[in-house]
Amino acid sequence: KKKLKISGRELASVPTQVFGLDQLQVLEMSPERESCLRYRMELLPREIGHLRNLTCLYVDSNNLKKIPAEIGTLSHLERLTLSNNSLSSLPPEMGALQRLHSLHLANNSLTELPAPLCQLRSLTFLDVSDNKIGTIPPSIRQLKKLETLLLLFNSLESLPEDFCLLRNLHTLWLGNNHLRSLPASFGELVNLDWGSNYCSCNFEGNPLESPPPEVCSRGPEEIRDYFLSFCR
Repeated sequence: KKKLKISGRELASVPTQVFGLDQLQVLEMSPERESCLRYRMELLPREIGHLRNLTCLYVDSNNLKKIPAEIGTLSHLERLTLSNNSLSSLPPEMGALQRLHSLHLANNSLTELPAPLCQLRSLTFLDVSDNKIGTIPPSIRQLKKLETLLLLFNSLESLPEDFCLLRNLHTLWLGNNHLRSLPASFGELVNLDWGSNYCSCNFEGNPLESPPPEVCSRGPEEIRDYFLSFCR
């Protein structure tokens, strides 16, 4: 067996035998599709580091307060879901997960974009919506392959200029923050899909002054042209 789903009402811990399954590739310990269940795991066991062949680890909707440093030994990990927990920080060892391309951190207690994320060069999908993130470090420019970034419902007041070096971004959701302006070079994010209804680039719920409200009210095409005018 290379895939294992662990479930149980009020699940609070994981049988130690699981960490002897060294060929395991997919481990799911999340009640996401089991609404009748409630999981209560507060700690991901350090023994998770024994599962060196894991490619997918799903631990959404628990009560995780800490991720062990041993997570950094999972060198084959490609997908990690940690949404709906109680995480306030991430271990720096996560920067070693160089094959990771999808990371879900929505609805935790993060207050800043953690530095380890900026080391994940293969990351293409990053969801940190509904946290308390107030700042994004300039080192985010290291996420060269990032294609989807969801930052809704945070406390962002500004974006670093280096943010505009994420040239592979296709989808960017910035709704419901405290942004008053966007970087002048924002128009250089040429791969954003500026389609109708803001489906791939969303600013709604921000007190934007630049671009001015009258530009925002005209729709995504006018917003795009506003930023492109700075790049000519």
